[in-house]
Amino acid sequence: MIKTILQTMRPSFLVLTLACVFLGLSTSLATGVSIDKVVFILIFIGAMSAHISVNMLNEYHDFKSGLDFKTIKTPFSGGSGALPNNPKVANLVLLFGLLTLFITMAIGIYFISTIGATILPIGLVGLVIIVTYTQWLNRMPRLCLIAPGMGFGLLMVVGTHIVLTLDYSLLVWLVSLIPFLLINNLLLLNQYPDMKADASVGRKTFPLAFGIKRSNQVYGVFMLLTYSLILLYVVMGILPNMGLIALVPMPLSVFAWIGAIKHKENIGDFQQHLGANVAATIITPFLLGLSILIG
Repeated sequence: MIKTILQTMRPSFLVLTLACVFLGLSTSLATGVSIDKVVFILIFIGAMSAHISVNMLNEYHDFKSGLDFKTIKTPFSGGSGALPNNPKVANLVLLFGLLTLFITMAIGIYFISTIGATILPIGLVGLVIIVTYTQWLNRMPRLCLIAPGMGFGLLMVVGTHIVLTLDYSLLVWLVSLIPFLLINNLLLLNQYPDMKADASVGRKTFPLAFGIKRSNQVYGVFMLLTYSLILLYVVMGILPNMGLIALVPMPLSVFAWIGAIKHKENIGDFQQHLGANVAATIITPFLLGLSILIG
């Protein structure tokens, strides 16, 4: 039972939350503000709880809809496969998903009561994404495309910065565009192997609605924007010169893109491309945050 619950949390994917919170912390420290350790710990717990809640609710709904029995499992797509192997735990997974959502909401309410309503818009949008992603947003291809990047790249990074500094800094909004674009690409590519299964339960993801060719074009544009923005920020002095180290993972993104063009919906059989996509998505924000701290 414990193993099944842990699997539905998708622990290997939680590193993404760590990267986003770290980037928000880095932009906060760059302002010279003194960081309250207790506040930062609460931010971290709230962000992790939000990510765990999304994962567990998604696993529960995929199991109940029958999607879990149709997807081909890979380390990067198709779900964990934990509930089909232990269906008795399904209600417990739902309970944990709701509990972690409640933890996130409780921390958000605490922040609103202590620092004011500055964080309220970000909290409300994040809550809507968590609650609607699996059952509704996955049926709206354009929103489904940008919802992951919105939740992690924009809301998590910017939210961390706002709570720590009480300021809507231009720097954090500009920097948050990097994980926004990368995380959109992360989920986009992971939808390729699941297209037939997703269609069978009524989902309408971007690849299903617009096809693989258009999806590959979007991936390429997002990738080009990501690394172009990093270079532009350095040239304009928004980022220190050391920000160029965030360009290092670019070959991983290019490798993933080539795999998507070559293998299309069969990319799940060539997991090195999906793995490269995940690695670029996680490493780039870490390097970006590190360059801000050091530079």
